[in-house]
Amino acid sequence: MKPHKNKTFAALLAAILGGIGAHRFYLYGKTDRWAWLHVLLFPLSIFAGFIEALVIGLTPDDKWDGQHNQESGRKSNSGWLLILLLVLTFGGGATALIAAIARTFDLLFTGGAYG
Repeated sequence: MKPHKNKTFAALLAAILGGIGAHRFYLYGKTDRWAWLHVLLFPLSIFAGFIEALVIGLTPDDKWDGQHNQESGRKSNSGWLLILLLVLTFGGGATALIAAIARTFDLLFTGGAYG
């Protein structure tokens, strides 16, 4: 019997440690090529982690169980904690994206005069 893969925990890993592929290692193990790509491309993978957290969190429980928990014998039952995590992830990702865009414009148009 395989262990049950918790969707809320996977989304949390993607939101916090998605840049190093922690969620991929949790879901697929050490042989996952995409996880190692996250490790190699760490700075670029941070935004991918936010997106993957949203994708994981918005996957319906039945579909999640079909992909990750067929042999675990348990059913997923996501609750308000996952919804709160998704709201915070969306807010954090949007803030990080806006900050990156602002810093890019600062470097391009002022030569980095503001920091």
